[in-house]
Amino acid sequence: MKPSLSCGLVAASLALAAGIQAAHADDFPTRPIRLVTPYPAGLTPDVATRIMAEKLGKLWGKPIVIEAKPGANGFLALGAAKQAAPDGYTLLVVGDAHMTTNPKLLSSVPYDPQKDFTPVSLFFRAPFLFYTSAAAPYASMRDLVEAARKDPKKITYGTPYVGSPAHFGGAILAQATRTEMMPVHYKEGAQIYTAVANGDISFSVATIGSGLPLVKAGKLKMLATASPQRLADYPQVPTVKESGGPDLAIETWVGLVAPAGTPPAVVQKLNAGIAQVLKDPELVEKFAALGIEPQSSTPAELSARVRDELAEVETRIKRLGISIE
Repeated sequence: MKPSLSCGLVAASLALAAGIQAAHADDFPTRPIRLVTPYPAGLTPDVATRIMAEKLGKLWGKPIVIEAKPGANGFLALGAAKQAAPDGYTLLVVGDAHMTTNPKLLSSVPYDPQKDFTPVSLFFRAPFLFYTSAAAPYASMRDLVEAARKDPKKITYGTPYVGSPAHFGGAILAQATRTEMMPVHYKEGAQIYTAVANGDISFSVATIGSGLPLVKAGKLKMLATASPQRLADYPQVPTVKESGGPDLAIETWVGLVAPAGTPPAVVQKLNAGIAQVLKDPELVEKFAALGIEPQSSTPAELSARVRDELAEVETRIKRLGISIE
């Protein structure tokens, strides 16, 4: 009888806990939510976060307090979120660099992207384009590749840091075309686009939001989009393959996670709210102006993306020979 009584007590306890979590989720949120971000003020992820936070605050009737902790490869922000109570009142904005690249590229990181955080939802994705100076002699990706073949190591590209999407993009292009293209790393992203515009470096791989201001100013030109298809808002820009280059795709994504142990019912409530506001017409329009596309997901889909990309990044780093010196 004792085993049956014990099993009954366990089942009752689990049912009670589930009931408490469900009740908590029904009332959630009852106070402000803290949204920790590793991005500096003014950058596209920061601007997008503030747009979404305003919509979520209106939806839930509670303020969304943004806490920016930039620097140290995102370690400050991720550390703060990792140590927060797993109650749904702390969310973390993270990019693929934090969740899939840094853990494989850096010798050590003070967090485990899969064990220390609970996936909530994707937030947005951003396609990349190849930019050159408006005065550069390259009219297509074919021209750029041919220039690299004629004069090895003369073609250079700017990146904000080792292992960035821009760095991977240039390295993948060089490997796919069997050419030598030299990365030039800059401390600030804005320096890259100025350098390209001035002809100091040959090209850059960047999002629409990063390069568009100088395109409008007549200093940069969009050579090709690193997407499988042309972008709806820029149909005149060919894909890399259409422009005479290899078939490649480069994009970045940003998502939302919570501290590990956050109750599933609360995660689902957060996920549903995020999915709802990402469909808001005003938000969609503002994101389009930033050159990004709102994209939600289920927690399971984000978890699978992180898992798969960790394996992909590890393979890519080894294949391309990228390392932190």
